[in-house]
Amino acid sequence: MYVPMRSNSGSRANFASTTASGIAGGAMGLGRLTGFLLSLLLAAPLFAADVDLSRTLKGIEERYNTVKVLQVTFTETYAHQGRKQTEKGELFLKKPGKMRWQYTTPAGKLFVSDGKFIYLYTPEENRYEKLNLKETDDMKAPLAFLLGRLNFRDDFREFRSTAQGADISITAIPKSDKLPYTEVTFVAAPDFSIRKLIVKGQDQSVMDFTFENEKKNPPVQDAMFRFTPPPGVEFVDSSKQ
Repeated sequence: MYVPMRSNSGSRANFASTTASGIAGGAMGLGRLTGFLLSLLLAAPLFAADVDLSRTLKGIEERYNTVKVLQVTFTETYAHQGRKQTEKGELFLKKPGKMRWQYTTPAGKLFVSDGKFIYLYTPEENRYEKLNLKETDDMKAPLAFLLGRLNFRDDFREFRSTAQGADISITAIPKSDKLPYTEVTFVAAPDFSIRKLIVKGQDQSVMDFTFENEKKNPPVQDAMFRFTPPPGVEFVDSSKQ
């Protein structure tokens, strides 16, 4: 997931400067996670579609809000100003607020949350950064369904929905225009699992997540959510700024 980062000079990068977790994302605060406010229908012919949408939203909530641990494989593509970058890996989540984005592409990259702090390790830069979890809350909001604390009525004011075969695509517009993203699109399967998440940023960037091989409540040890840096790695402590 792309998260805000601080450079060595202490400046904060923009919405999509670094990848790590998190619909992912984030980005997709953690205590006030994302959702949809169902809009009023403007025409009677749309009523049936609204019933289907309401059922889908409720199904997604029930699926993920009851999960204590979640494991999925992910492919994340970030596009901005004509450039595109694709990363892949395995994602583990455990309530409350613990995450481990374990990358196979690029190999060795890690994004770990212990529920209080976030640690981002980038081998190609030979450094890791520590941030307060709450500082990346806005980025994680689109990934609220993965964290299992989803309420579709909290943060979004309107929606558009379309059928994609047996799946349903739902695009949501946030209530606030001060968030780093302008819209979030979910693609939900008939069993209410999320197959795809697309986040459009204020900076015109696009983060596209594809999720596969979802496992609910697999055995996962707490040690997976603790970060031990390799020796000789540069450390940037942004948690105190």
